Amino acid sequence: MAEDDAAPKPKRRQTRKPRAGSAPPAAPATEDEGPAPAAPVEAEAAAAEEPVAEAQPLVVTIFGGTGFIGRRLVARLLEAGATVKLATRDPKSVKVPSATGGGSVEPVMASLGDQAAVAAAVAGSTAVVNLVGILYEHGEQTFASVHVEGARRIAAAAKAAGVGRLVHTSALGASASSRSSYARTKAAGEAAVREAFPEASIIRPSIVFGPEDDFFNRFASMAKISPALPLIGGGTTRFQPVYVDDVAAAIVRLLQDDGTAGQTYELGGPDVRSFKELLEMLLRLKKLSRALVPIPFFLAEVQGSFLQMLPTPPLTRDQVELLKTDNVLSGALPGLADLGITPTPLEAVLPTYL
Repeated sequence: MAEDDAAPKPKRRQTRKPRAGSAPPAAPATEDEGPAPAAPVEAEAAAAEEPVAEAQPLVVTIFGGTGFIGRRLVARLLEAGATVKLATRDPKSVKVPSATGGGSVEPVMASLGDQAAVAAAVAGSTAVVNLVGILYEHGEQTFASVHVEGARRIAAAAKAAGVGRLVHTSALGASASSRSSYARTKAAGEAAVREAFPEASIIRPSIVFGPEDDFFNRFASMAKISPALPLIGGGTTRFQPVYVDDVAAAIVRLLQDDGTAGQTYELGGPDVRSFKELLEMLLRLKKLSRALVPIPFFLAEVQGSFLQMLPTPPLTRDQVELLKTDNVLSGALPGLADLGITPTPLEAVLPTYL
């Protein structure tokens, strides 16, 4: 929040008559001697009259706050005493968590395609977080409409409302030159946010793990019923999984630290593992013996072409394209360590929910 530009008016100094028996007032200082020091009582009085800036209550509008990362973020913000506005298309279906630190939750109706609703959702907030993203397209929910236009709409509304902080969630591997529509639109979304709200902080997480995650839980479910698990592209693609609580903690730090404005952060864990190594770890923890079958990329693309027509596709051609590129930190951008967060290793969390 910017400081008030108006300078305070100078106060007229009052002279006091010396009391009987008191020492005569000191002669005024000459220009060479500098100004006479203020008496202690006057200094204390001046300090007491200075206005004390009060911390502005944190009011955060979260788009996508009911999702995997969103639920952890809401919990942390409540602990910090924040007021959280959950922007969702169906406020009545939101299960409001109990506040644990003096904070509160208010579900508000907002669809990314409705500019007026988005503007109403961010009105009166001191910060906005956009966690919305999709892994596959379905009907009107396209990568462009969600990752680009939706992100632009949120950023523009936040700027118009005078919001102080905006955190936008992109993805590791976002690139305008990628052959994946997901990665290209994530990059285009970053550009749209920067254009509308240059001070926004952007995060690019690798695959996020934790209870209720999509990656490990999906393959764990497959392993229960299938004698084999697929290794798309031979399973050589490398990942740097990041713990969901670390991502939530990073977002809170970004909201609290104005020094992070305008920066992009890559979020990854301490370990780099191949797709094959991740599945081997999963099977070891589940105490299951399953064959890991290499599937060439071209064959996986054929499978994805058919599977992506399902209401909830387990695989799409675009996801196969993503698997052709490693999903690890570049090292060129700041990360969790720069936010004072020690990345949590997989081994510390996976056994607790697999």
